[in-house]
Amino acid sequence: MRTPTMTHRLTAEFVGTFWLVLGGCGSAVFAAKFVADDGVSLGIGFLGVALAFGLTVLTGVYAFGVISGGHFNPAVTLGAALAKRVEWGAVLPYWIVQVIGGLLAGLVIYVVAKGKEGWSAIGNMAANGYGEHSPGGYSLVAVLIAEIVLTGIFLLVILGSTDDRAPKGFAGLSIGLTLTLIHLISIPISNTSVNPARSTAVAFFNGDGAPAQLWAFWLAPLVGAAIAGVAYPYLFGVAEELAERPVRDDALDDRRG
Repeated sequence: MRTPTMTHRLTAEFVGTFWLVLGGCGSAVFAAKFVADDGVSLGIGFLGVALAFGLTVLTGVYAFGVISGGHFNPAVTLGAALAKRVEWGAVLPYWIVQVIGGLLAGLVIYVVAKGKEGWSAIGNMAANGYGEHSPGGYSLVAVLIAEIVLTGIFLLVILGSTDDRAPKGFAGLSIGLTLTLIHLISIPISNTSVNPARSTAVAFFNGDGAPAQLWAFWLAPLVGAAIAGVAYPYLFGVAEELAERPVRDDALDDRRG
């Protein structure tokens, strides 16, 4: 079987990012605060939303990781390129399809949510924010620090889990659980981005200041990912450099063999 073509890889990134936003942001919009007719709260809350984001990445990595690397996130793509896990020529195409996939998922969430009488998208699309738009009222500086640090840790886990020296077959589990933990930490701080495509996907539907604050949720994750991507080889060394391959996985070796 042939190595995945760039078209295959971009399709995988598009679908994977769509799934991440639909599953994660969709759970926040539809299920986080659900109240039954009798007034009983059946919502999944912060814990449920955190699990939803983790599950989307876990399933996406196992489904599409061998095709594209399973990034679904411009910050991950940047960090992977700096760590020489993906070729630089793939960065911009990956970013474009990731943003488009996320926006399409945001549109689906918006259209479905509008099916409920009286629902308004303003402030209700799981957008990221700081200051008065932060769930816990955290400042811009606090949000930037949290997003940089958490994205950096996320990239270190991703790079370590997909290293040639790591046990095979567990990367999706490790990455998904890490994203769950990141959300448990930072939903009250920024509604958790660590992913510019996820932030872009809902900001313009949400309105209420989210588009004006979107810059922070591109800058901070990209900075955190860049730091981790540069630092990983120096901190932990590398077994080999395979910049031309979309993902470090035995399946690709088997296909080439």
